[in-house]
Amino acid sequence: MDNSKIIYPQPLADGDTIAICSPAGSVDPLKVFEARRVLEQQGWKVRIMPHALGEHGIYSASDDERLGDMTAALTDPEIRAVLCSRGGYGVVHILEQLDTIDMTRDPKWIIGYSDISALHALTAKKGIASIHASMCDHIRHGADDEDNAMLFRILRGERPVVTFPSCTRYDRPGTASGRLIGGNFAVLNGLIGTPYDIFKPGIILFIEDISEPIYKIERMLYQLQLSGVLEKLGGLIVGQFTRYTPDKSYDTMEEMIWEMVAPYSFPVAFNVPIGHVDHNIPVIENATVTLKVTATPTNSLITWAN
Repeated sequence: MDNSKIIYPQPLADGDTIAICSPAGSVDPLKVFEARRVLEQQGWKVRIMPHALGEHGIYSASDDERLGDMTAALTDPEIRAVLCSRGGYGVVHILEQLDTIDMTRDPKWIIGYSDISALHALTAKKGIASIHASMCDHIRHGADDEDNAMLFRILRGERPVVTFPSCTRYDRPGTASGRLIGGNFAVLNGLIGTPYDIFKPGIILFIEDISEPIYKIERMLYQLQLSGVLEKLGGLIVGQFTRYTPDKSYDTMEEMIWEMVAPYSFPVAFNVPIGHVDHNIPVIENATVTLKVTATPTNSLITWAN
């Protein structure tokens, strides 16, 4: 799908309302309240949805309650963006029901990462741009934080160039244009073969994960290879893979991924600050971008099509 067919939610203006939902795991209420304060300082109103601060096993609420909060947020004309409070697990429980909502009539910015990658897959199916970015735990640190500042610029309608240091050991230099889409690799891999499968030829794919052993990420990449998807990528952005240990085959996740993509020619950027880390660059999912990976220790970059 080219950029002209992607629907972009309207930029947020002063006084617009952001809803905070918890479509997956339960969240520390203090983090939500502190994030609300930061967003209100930006001139926006904040509505914490009724079940956002609840607890139901490992989830914030029952499936019906989480679905109800998300449905209300996505269909209320006063709400212009939906900030997910945290990830965890549970979005997949309500994905089919959310798919019945006509989100294209009045699209909202959906913001989050980790398990929220399933929501980004839903917006991709519908042809709507969304924002892969940090949630309440990070937003509460304030507008002086560079990632928060970039997120707020995106919400206001800007398209700041994304730059990151080149990783000359593993990077494969080159330039490619295509739809930028990705997120948590395990979540997205679990959607393969469903209506929310994001792995399409020509995309600029970005991946990240946490607490996954090297062999499991390798198995996910083999799934893409055996299905013929890996060789047809337009480009690959390898984000942060955290909380894993070396194994007898590989010392690092990057070494394994580098070997997996060695037969192909598309540009690859490693060690990009996207994922479960303090410096988690916001990016616009489903937008058409140009990825430029440089061969020298300068900045590689992502630029956005107009």
